[in-house]
Formats: sequence, structure tokens, C-alpha cells
Amino acid sequence: MNYRYSDYSVEQLRAEVGKLKEQLQKAEQLGHISEVAIYERKMQVALSYMLNPEDYKQDEIYELHGDPGHRFKIDYLEGIFAWGHKINLLHELYEEQQAVPIALLGDKVEN
Repeated sequence: MNYRYSDYSVEQLRAEVGKLKEQLQKAEQLGHISEVAIYERKMQVALSYMLNPEDYKQDEIYELHGDPGHRFKIDYLEGIFAWGHKINLLHELYEEQQAVPIALLGDKVEN
């Protein structure tokens, strides 16, 4: 029977992240790049369920983990996903709206 991460307890989520981390490392060792990306995204989603979406606010800007050249401005939140736009180092807002798991959001950036 499959469960959704939203049904998991915090302990189950931690165990799942540990399992995914092991699978990710194995995929890296075997050179399976596409599997690495899948396991990374699954970990980000599982980690997002351990965070409180109410800690993230609309129209605020956050650093992006793993992407030091960009920040992220939230338009709105839907579950554990923040919808908004990336901002580059020149403070230019990208036109395309995208969703990122809140686990990818770092510290809030003061405007």
C-alpha cells in the first residue's frame, strides 16, 4: 500500500529521507544521473513536509538552497510548494512562474 508524504509522521519522514539519501548515494556511485535527480527531488519534498508553510510569506524573497546566483520571490503558497519567480544577481525577475518545495527556500532576504 502506498502512502503519501502528507500522511507520514515526522519520524516516518525522517526515516524516508534517510532511505532516499542512501539510494541517492548509490545512484551517484553507479553514475545514474537521472536517478540522482529523482531522489534529490523526493528528498526535498519529504523535507518540506517537516516544515511549516506558514513560516513563508507572500511577496517575500528567500535565498535558494543549491542555487547561490538566484533568490525566490513568493507569489503564493499551495501546500508545501511556493509559487513565484526567481530573481538573478542583477535583481531581475524571471518572467516564468514556477513552484519549488519550501525545503529549497533558505533565509529571508531583506528588501
